[in-house]
Amino acid sequence: MSIPSGARTAPHQVPEAIHRRRWAILVVLMFSLLIVVLDNSILNVAVKTIASPAPTGIGATQSELEWAINSYTLVFAGILFTAGLLGDRLGRKKVLLFGIFLFGVGSALAAMSESPGELITWRAVMGFGAAFVMPATLAVLMNVFERDEQPKAIGIWAGSVGLGIAIGPITGGLLLEHFWWGSIFLVNVPVVVIALIAMALLVPDSKDPKPGRLDPFGVLLSIVGLVLLVYGIIRGGELGDFTDATVFLPVVGGLAVLAGFVLHERRSSHPALDVSYFKKPAFSAAVAAIALVFFALMGVTFFSAFYMQSVRGWSALQAGLLILPLAAAQMIFAPRARLVVDRFGARAVCAVGMLLVALGLAAFTLFDADTPIWVMCVVFFVQGLGMAHVMPPVTVAVMQTLPREKAGSGSAVNNTFRQVGGALGIAVLGSVLSTVYRNGIEGHLGALPAGIRKVAGESIEATLGIADGLGPAGAPLVTAAHDAFLDAMHVTAIASAAIALVGALVVALFLPGRTPAGRPSVPAREEEASVRADAGR
Repeated sequence: MSIPSGARTAPHQVPEAIHRRRWAILVVLMFSLLIVVLDNSILNVAVKTIASPAPTGIGATQSELEWAINSYTLVFAGILFTAGLLGDRLGRKKVLLFGIFLFGVGSALAAMSESPGELITWRAVMGFGAAFVMPATLAVLMNVFERDEQPKAIGIWAGSVGLGIAIGPITGGLLLEHFWWGSIFLVNVPVVVIALIAMALLVPDSKDPKPGRLDPFGVLLSIVGLVLLVYGIIRGGELGDFTDATVFLPVVGGLAVLAGFVLHERRSSHPALDVSYFKKPAFSAAVAAIALVFFALMGVTFFSAFYMQSVRGWSALQAGLLILPLAAAQMIFAPRARLVVDRFGARAVCAVGMLLVALGLAAFTLFDADTPIWVMCVVFFVQGLGMAHVMPPVTVAVMQTLPREKAGSGSAVNNTFRQVGGALGIAVLGSVLSTVYRNGIEGHLGALPAGIRKVAGESIEATLGIADGLGPAGAPLVTAAHDAFLDAMHVTAIASAAIALVGALVVALFLPGRTPAGRPSVPAREEEASVRADAGR
């Protein structure tokens, strides 16, 4: 029996009124995403200022700085999946508005922090709000664009990440040069107000029309498992020792709970997450690639700020400007990645993209105290070029594997793997950096009093602070600190590049190749088969 063309697409057609304003909706979604990305990239250039004593900063230690970043990550990653499920069930617009509002409140309170403890607390509130923003933006996008336009829209969505990476450090540098450190958070508030108004006026609501029964036990397992796992990872990076009981037990406990979550979801008649999607090689390879690329990049992003400011002596604004090539490459090439995928296939494009990321990370081994700026710009551009040809295709692979009504949970899976990968990168690679640095600087601290010797060896900032207090006599210690940090950075860069190479191997083996001309992709064929079955009923 022949099926009329309209019957094949009717169940998934976007209403015309929404379809007409889809690009304006995309701009609003990008604006919402920009808030989250901009804040984190601002914080990366502000760590040195926040570590300074009052009134310049709040005297945060290296550990407190890491927790200012990681409290956000811990809460964000822990409830991200749950936030995606709530969006599918309650409505994506509702959770998006809630998330952005809470993010704005957390930003205002973080700006007024008087101690590292307060900053860590309000950063956690910001992470809670951001967890509702990130999956909702991608879920709304999937529901206002038809399948053939989704790769283009996702490319532009991913390119907005590059815009945030560019604007964040530059904005942070300008604010830090003219205002107090809290201004980097307070700047979020007017942006949040604009985003709330624009969303209320333009963004349509959408949700799963048949969400089924609740799975509270599964949701609880996902939260407990992710929080334990991410906490253990963060704690390991803080201590530089992954055999410590406070690290080992949460990690093992988190993995055990997540294993229980998977078993529960497989047996449940109303699972929160259909784990059968992970049986599809393209889906699993895509989320693995997301985790691996962010594992490699987040660790490098953390130490590159210290390289540029502590070793090279550049200001926060100058360090921010040097990130422009990376951001520009993402902004230019991410929206066009779909054209390359159409020609060469997702497998080849993503594998080459991961190799470019690995090349850029490996190039950090060539950086020293006198590396020309143009060399750094080329390296950052290559990294951005690689990212631009990895993130859009793997995001499309994840999102188009799932039914449109499950877009929120699909987006949450995508972002959960990104966050866990990033947290692992900061923790593991940060631990490698700290360990190698301590071993390198230890032999140069013998002349210091015993009471400050341990403190001086904790980080390059601590060493330089002690050396500054010694006056001219501290000059040899400054040189030793720079040399020890560069050695540590080189080792960490090699580890990062190795992780990116593993990612290249994963996508080369498991992502789908080029789809022959005139033949629909696997997800498209599955959707058409589903529509035919519905029409047959």
